[in-house]
Amino acid sequence: MIVTVLSALAEPTRLSAMRLLADGSEHCVCELMRKLGATQSRMSRHMQVLKQAGLVVDRRDAQWVRYRINPDLPPALSRLLDAVLASEEVWA
Repeated sequence: MIVTVLSALAEPTRLSAMRLLADGSEHCVCELMRKLGATQSRMSRHMQVLKQAGLVVDRRDAQWVRYRINPDLPPALSRLLDAVLASEEVWA
């Protein structure tokens, strides 16, 4: 599981998406596309990888799919995610 999570976070667009989601609110794919400069199909694929890794959950809202960080992350994964997001601030 840890390798899956680290692989998901290793891709720059997915890591940037997680940084946007770290504000604690839901974001639709259209918003993530706009902010990250990705196509709809590419952004949806990135979000699917994050979902399969257990890092995000989604909710359908009419034609939109909204994502947020999984509130039920195991404590160890939550700490790992916090560390990865904090370390990017140091290296940015």
